[in-house]
Amino acid sequence: MIRTVVIDDENKARETIVNMLDMYCKDVDVVAEAHDVQSGYDAIRKHAPELVLLDIKMPDGTGFDLLRKFLNFDFQVIFITAYEEFAIRAFKFSALDYLLKPIGPDELIGAVQKAQDKLNSDNLT
Repeated sequence: MIRTVVIDDENKARETIVNMLDMYCKDVDVVAEAHDVQSGYDAIRKHAPELVLLDIKMPDGTGFDLLRKFLNFDFQVIFITAYEEFAIRAFKFSALDYLLKPIGPDELIGAVQKAQDKLNSDNLT
C-alpha cells in the first residue's frame, strides 16, 4: 500500500480525488487529507507518506511553498491543479506527474503507477 496524503483547498476536489483513488487505485492508502499549506505540512510530518497529491494554489500559499518547508523530501509528488502554467516549475521540484483538473481515471491510474514504479525501483537500490 502506498501511504498517501491529498492536499487541496477545495473540499469537493479532495473528495473526488479520494473517491477516484478508492475506486481505481487499490494499492493507495489515503492516510490524511489537508486543505492548505500548513495543514499539508503537518499531515506530511505526522504521517510520513510515500506519495503526496498536491494542489498549486491554496489560501495560505502554494504547493511550492509547502515543498520548500522541507530541506529534503522523500515522498513522490503528483500535482493536481487547474493551472497549466506551473508545469515546468513543478518538474523543477521533481514532480512525478502534473495532472490538470478535471482529471480522468486513466490519468490518475497512470500517475499512481509511475509512483509505484518509482517506489519499487528505489526499494531495489
